[in-house]
Amino acid sequence: MKAFLKRSLSFAASISFAGILLTPILSSAAEIKVASAAGFRVVMRDVGPQFERAHGHKLVISYANMGPTLKKVQEGVAADLVILPKPAVDTLVKDGKVVAASVTPVARSLLYLATAKGVPTPDIASPEEFKRTLLAAKSITYADPKGGSAAGTQLAKIIDQLGITKDLQSKVLLLPLSTEMAKAVAAGKVEVLLHQHANLKTISGIDIVGPLPGSLQNPVVFTAVIPTNSKETGAAKALIDFLRTPESAKVIKAKGMEPA
Repeated sequence: MKAFLKRSLSFAASISFAGILLTPILSSAAEIKVASAAGFRVVMRDVGPQFERAHGHKLVISYANMGPTLKKVQEGVAADLVILPKPAVDTLVKDGKVVAASVTPVARSLLYLATAKGVPTPDIASPEEFKRTLLAAKSITYADPKGGSAAGTQLAKIIDQLGITKDLQSKVLLLPLSTEMAKAVAAGKVEVLLHQHANLKTISGIDIVGPLPGSLQNPVVFTAVIPTNSKETGAAKALIDFLRTPESAKVIKAKGMEPA
């Protein structure tokens, strides 16, 4: 009986000691709420789980286009980290909604042109040739700026800059998501697609021609920042640092973006 009690007490002590060792690890794990632009989803799908395994934190990520995400943060949505294109982050800094010192560019996404399979490869080496390509196209699609898309907003400005907004009006199909573009391609409704390279890489049935010519190119710079109402600033900073590691850079490049 004494031997049994001794073994029982020893086992209980070991369990208690293990609990003490585990307590700091468990208490340091955080749930990080992330509000992200939809365009960065392709990166976070891979980087998110890598970060969780490396740090023990859990990510809860909500995605939406730039406009809706910006509005949510301005209205005080509970978030520990925000990832948005730089102009939106600049607005949040100006509004005092985020910590200016935490602003960190994490990836650059170039605007590209693609065509449906079977369409002759156009020349887009210069702004003039790019303009001619759009004017000659039977149908064009890009993200609807009214939906708050960063790429769509940029492309609308570029087309306006080229002075062909009215010329393209009858043949432009504005769509809210890359998935809708994919459906339009599959249905044979689209000849030319304009979007971020990372988004075009997710669409089958197309040939990616290349980036918009240099003088027209205006990369979408995804930028991470910590809101002033963040409850997990330390864990959020760890995520920002992780997005700047060589491991994350490999994912960013694989998805069609450039590390910032």
